[in-house]
Amino acid sequence: MTESNSQLPLLPLRGLLVYPTMVLHLDVGRKKSVSALEQAMVEENNIFLLTQKEVSTEDPSKEDLYTVGTVAHVKQMLKLPNGTIRVLVEGLHRGRVKAVAEGEEYTSVTYDEIEERMEPTVEEQALMRNVLEQFEQYTQISKKITQETFASVSDINEPGRLADIVTSHLPLKVLQKQQVLETIDLEERLKLILRILANEREVLGLEKKIGQRVKKSMERTQKEYYLREQMKAIQKELGDREGKEGETEELREKIYDADMPDAIEEKALKELKRYEKMPANAAESSVIRNYIEWLTQVPWSEETEDQLDIHRSEAILNEDHYGLEKVKERVLEYLAVQQLTQKLKGPILCLSGPPGVGKTSLARSIARSLGRRFVRMSLGGVRDEAEIRGHRRTYVGSMPGRVIQGMKKAGTTNPVFLLDEIDKMANDFRGDPSAALLEVLDPEQNNSFSDHFIEEPYDLSKVLFVTTANNIGAIPPALRDRMEIIHIPGYTEVEKMEIAKGYLLPKQVEEHGLTKGTIQVRDEALLDVVRYYTREAGVRNLERQLAKVCRKAAKQIVSNEKKRVIVTSKTLEDYLGKKQFRYGKAELEDQVGAATGLAYTAAGGDTLTIEVALSPGEGKLTLTGKLGDVMKESAQAAFSYIRTKSDEWNIPSDFNKKNDIHIHVPEGAVPKDGPSAGITMATALISALTGRPVRREVGMTGEITLRGRVLPIGGLKEKAMSAHRAGLTHIIMPKENEKDLEDIPDSVRSGLTFIPVTHLDDVLKHALLEEKK
Repeated sequence: MTESNSQLPLLPLRGLLVYPTMVLHLDVGRKKSVSALEQAMVEENNIFLLTQKEVSTEDPSKEDLYTVGTVAHVKQMLKLPNGTIRVLVEGLHRGRVKAVAEGEEYTSVTYDEIEERMEPTVEEQALMRNVLEQFEQYTQISKKITQETFASVSDINEPGRLADIVTSHLPLKVLQKQQVLETIDLEERLKLILRILANEREVLGLEKKIGQRVKKSMERTQKEYYLREQMKAIQKELGDREGKEGETEELREKIYDADMPDAIEEKALKELKRYEKMPANAAESSVIRNYIEWLTQVPWSEETEDQLDIHRSEAILNEDHYGLEKVKERVLEYLAVQQLTQKLKGPILCLSGPPGVGKTSLARSIARSLGRRFVRMSLGGVRDEAEIRGHRRTYVGSMPGRVIQGMKKAGTTNPVFLLDEIDKMANDFRGDPSAALLEVLDPEQNNSFSDHFIEEPYDLSKVLFVTTANNIGAIPPALRDRMEIIHIPGYTEVEKMEIAKGYLLPKQVEEHGLTKGTIQVRDEALLDVVRYYTREAGVRNLERQLAKVCRKAAKQIVSNEKKRVIVTSKTLEDYLGKKQFRYGKAELEDQVGAATGLAYTAAGGDTLTIEVALSPGEGKLTLTGKLGDVMKESAQAAFSYIRTKSDEWNIPSDFNKKNDIHIHVPEGAVPKDGPSAGITMATALISALTGRPVRREVGMTGEITLRGRVLPIGGLKEKAMSAHRAGLTHIIMPKENEKDLEDIPDSVRSGLTFIPVTHLDDVLKHALLEEKK
């Protein structure tokens, strides 16, 4: 190789380079480049081509250019309409830049010419064969290089020219091509080309594999896309909105129509995007759709306007229910405060009382009086926390809890929500539903109730919750503390008569297809039904008996036995059979060792006769009648008190050593427990030991201490009603219970004499007769 100093105008190239012996078209537009071309035409049409390092450089300096370039001959110039010049150049040989002279019109370079030898060495010949073999394999894979091109390349015998021509046909970056241009040593240049060819073949092989996979995927995707577009077109022509796109649009409309809070609407739209991208047959697709539908179906802002007319509401409550003054008063108070403030949180009312007194129907009447929707949820037997809070969405078949389900059923944010039988809940390994209800029934917390399925806070603060229970003692204390308990006692005979005449009988007459003209039930017959065919605190069994009368009457009318049925006291047995109960349990005569106690049961009040029998023995005390622990302890306390006071009552001091004492409470199959039988047991014991009879018209209730004090009890109203029903005229009660007398209806209180006592001596003074039997 020989080198010589020369000077030529410089034409900087952007993004390409020219090898020796290559012929190439160039478009020249820069002012300095055009001037350099014009100067080249003066200097034997030769120009120096040098590639820029950065394509974006507009006016390159020496630092912006590579140092090795190509001396080229300008074979042709053509001026284009847009002002640029198209040049046809032919590379002559390599040149190394020694100096760059930047003029005002063009830039020129001083360079050393690099000439290459033509004849290859033995090593170079071997390398040339390898290059041709690799290039042939590359052309077979690439398909972009024709066989004619390969044939023309294979005829080249010069090692440097072969390397340059092969490089020019490869899709290399400018930096790699420049590297080949700068490699002057022919053997090194051929080795570099071999490495480049090996790398390009590997890349091309991977591209081919990827291309085949992509082609298959594209073919399948294009086919699916084509079929979907066809389906859309068909559905559009048919006016059919089925398919996933139609479902998505329908769900989007529902989300916007649901008027959700912004955060929840954003969550719903986010889930809708996931649903839209998910394949229709994906398992999670149905879960997301179900979730979105629940979000759109639960009311978020829809509410009914309260009808805050206190007189209208009072009329509706009186129309639906007789009595129940306390509950009605509480509802009217709520209405009055709501009318004044317009923002009172819904109270939590708990209606407690025996079965059949109208707790559930009263909640329905409250909803009607307020003009609100009514939802009922029975909690009897619920033992799974998920029933209240819902299931997590990870479970198959998950759904919201029954609170959210009830809100969906109501369709408004302020219904009257009845939680029926709240005392019948249980708990097990699946959780404690009563604990889950703590948040629901707390006005300070339920404005952001958390359901595991919905996952977003839901406002329950506008809901008027009403709960019912037979036994408030079975409700956990924490839950009971959140509720305002309103006790609904049993009905008196007079109230039952009014309910039967005004509500139950007309309802049954209508349900059985009868009219007032075809059946008439006299008042005395109704009273007999109440007295002799029912014994309950409520009126449920009374309604059944009246239904039985109507059925019998309907049969007589249809079979043409009678055209009009009149039911009287004399004919009542024809419809209801023999009397089931004896009205009144009062003893027919004064008895020794038998006292009448008053008890409070789940079905209201009842009377219990406590009997004591003495027999010679060793002082054994026997208690029978299926008594609970509390009643047994009351008997023990009464027995101990009598032993300490035996002298005052002329009872032998050794009575407990010479007699066996048997205390029995009849109806032994019925469990009995409670603290209010103390004075009754003590009175029966003293009567048996002294021989003084107990007055038959006296009933009594009260707990006793070892010092003879009488302690207060609960359920006085129910006990008084049972005494009145049983025909008793006097009730002995603890003095501390005098405050409860105002709760007793006038019809009951007027027929009874209440005797408040503080000590057992006062009880005996009023309960025992002086003479001995």
